[in-house]
Amino acid sequence: MCRMFCAKRLLQGVLLMSVLSAGAQAAPIDLIIDTDPGADDVVALFMAMGSPDELKIRAITTVAGNVRLDKTSRNARLAREWAGREDIPVYAGAPRPLMRTPIYAANIHGEEGLPGVTVSEPKKGLAKGNAVQYLIDTLSTAKPHSITVAMLGPQTNLALALVQKPEIVNGIKEVVVMGGAHFNGGNITPVAEFNLFADPQAAEVVLKSGVKLTYLPLDVTHKVLTSEARLKQIADLKNAASKRVVDILNAYVKADMVHYGIPGGPVHDTTVIAYLLKPELFKGRQVSMVVDSREGPTFGQTIPDWYGSLKAPANVTWITEGDAQGFFDLLSTRLKRLP
Repeated sequence: MCRMFCAKRLLQGVLLMSVLSAGAQAAPIDLIIDTDPGADDVVALFMAMGSPDELKIRAITTVAGNVRLDKTSRNARLAREWAGREDIPVYAGAPRPLMRTPIYAANIHGEEGLPGVTVSEPKKGLAKGNAVQYLIDTLSTAKPHSITVAMLGPQTNLALALVQKPEIVNGIKEVVVMGGAHFNGGNITPVAEFNLFADPQAAEVVLKSGVKLTYLPLDVTHKVLTSEARLKQIADLKNAASKRVVDILNAYVKADMVHYGIPGGPVHDTTVIAYLLKPELFKGRQVSMVVDSREGPTFGQTIPDWYGSLKAPANVTWITEGDAQGFFDLLSTRLKRLP
């Protein structure tokens, strides 16, 4: 009798632990998305907004980058409207970098920042207040190390918040950045990636703040490429979101395919959201990294000490590998949930 009773209690305990473990794994990531939409940013926002069980999006904060701030802010609100997620507030942030002359990427993203689709003024406006102040207020009152910040553009907003109130670092769990380049070279200069080149001083502020940092650089985004089959996979979903993504990507990826002579195009910023949802799709290592903010040919370069030659403490997780088909499978499942 004791054996049967004890075995039953043991089984109940195992089942309870399994339930508790599943509940713990299901807890959504508390997330702020800082972005400069941008074609790939909108695809990233769609993936995030199609993942409410895993990502609790507190807000979208916008910054000047791919296009001017007024256009990035409009595009973020359009993405929110298209996804049926007007519950998420959008705060406009920094209209220019910390120090350097502003640059934009209209040659890649078009004058409006959204190639392949028609843009219009969204029905719902911006949230009251500024993105930088929102970051300060939210991170100051958050539980210690509780909020993840996904950075899909120049890091100006977070840098300004850290300069004004350095202690907000205590509220940050992790900062996940789409940016940087090393093994494959840059996409705006031979060595620099656009988001870092657009505001390397801001990236330095974030790097030196001591936050937990993960970088998804061109090293990995240029391995996660579109193909005819992958675009058809998305098109076959036959909803408005999938049609917009296909139209955007068909227009957006052409420049990279021609420039690099590659068979498909990268969807850079969307890898950040995929990493948050399924980190097992990616591989990298912890390294010591610096950003070059000196004027000259290496301005904006990210320099990860991949082999530990300098014996400096690691300050970044640098991602170099990604499961391309796994990424597009994940994107498809999340787009399918949207209108």
